Amino acid sequence: MRTYYSADHILPVGSLPLKDGVVVVDEEGEILDVFEGKAAVPSDANIQRYDGIIVPGFVNTHCHLELAYLKDRIPTGLTLIPFIKEVIKARKGTKDVHIPMTEADALMYENGIVAVADISNTTQSREAKLNSKIYYHTFIELICFEPEGAKDAFRLGNALLEEFKPLKASITPHAPYSVCKELFKFISKFCGEAGELLSIHNQETEEENKFYRYKTGEFLDFYKGMGVDLEFFKPQARNSIQSFVPLLAAQQKILLVHNTYTSIKDIYFTRRSGRDITWCFCPNANLYIEGRLPKADMFLFENVTITLGTDSLASNKSLCILSELKTIHQHFPNLNFTDTIAWATLNGAKFLGIDNRFGSIEKGKRPGLNLITNVEDLRLTRDSEVKKLI
Repeated sequence: MRTYYSADHILPVGSLPLKDGVVVVDEEGEILDVFEGKAAVPSDANIQRYDGIIVPGFVNTHCHLELAYLKDRIPTGLTLIPFIKEVIKARKGTKDVHIPMTEADALMYENGIVAVADISNTTQSREAKLNSKIYYHTFIELICFEPEGAKDAFRLGNALLEEFKPLKASITPHAPYSVCKELFKFISKFCGEAGELLSIHNQETEEENKFYRYKTGEFLDFYKGMGVDLEFFKPQARNSIQSFVPLLAAQQKILLVHNTYTSIKDIYFTRRSGRDITWCFCPNANLYIEGRLPKADMFLFENVTITLGTDSLASNKSLCILSELKTIHQHFPNLNFTDTIAWATLNGAKFLGIDNRFGSIEKGKRPGLNLITNVEDLRLTRDSEVKKLI
């Protein structure tokens, strides 16, 4: 059985926009054909015609499904370090996390998300992922800033990795301010040389750069409060990204997440490093926590690869990639939706190595189809909404 979908525009992503295009899919959701107009469509075809734009299913490259139970529990505008303290405090007193995770997964599916790169510190999300209609890659996140604990932290990560089977997963560091050099080296040697995917929170706060440059700022009090002796840590006289990127294996595909305080010099440094780097923005979470966005137009001008994430319900009102796109376009009105749609689809699929199925509307793929309504030609508006077609 064939179903024909048409709209004012189709954005295949891998090719130019199609005005009044038609997408043909089978009962399994596989793309059988894509037509530029109705002329090539069989005369007896029953075309489902919509007002708006048809795009591929969204790829969410940064989420914390485990934190779904924290929806509406963490205040906005705290800045990162007080936010982290609130999350740590909330996690200690929580018992039932499974129902919120299942609900969050269903919410993402309803919002047209077909694939997710998810951060996990435990195996609590495994069941929800196994039962999900969404493709998941789980990043087993390691946290250990004290050198003497690095080996045990890595062993724990490997144990969690085994427990997540048969789901796709890999070991990853949390952030530069929470992972010691020794743990970075373990991850690089035993995971990086095998070319496993890596995702790391990067420059989400200026305090991170202060800490690495001068060993000053709020992280000193943060670790003092946790009883961590920072005598071993020496200031680097450079931003955090310029300190940890050389510790990552050259064979790895690396996702840098947030990048709220990344500079042009940092981008130049990563280019010289020879690493395969993709940059992920989580605009709604950045505004929720720090009240600031990455310099998106700077990244676009430098022609780097960009993806989008939702972060968690601890730092976001919803898990919706269209909402992230709308925020980006509201703050950077010079950006074109025909460019940013790749951030939400194909770029993430390529990073995850699943672009043979997801990310673009092409014959032979099963990317899912989303309809975006309340648009102005090929531009999003404040009222734009997403409807999952398949």
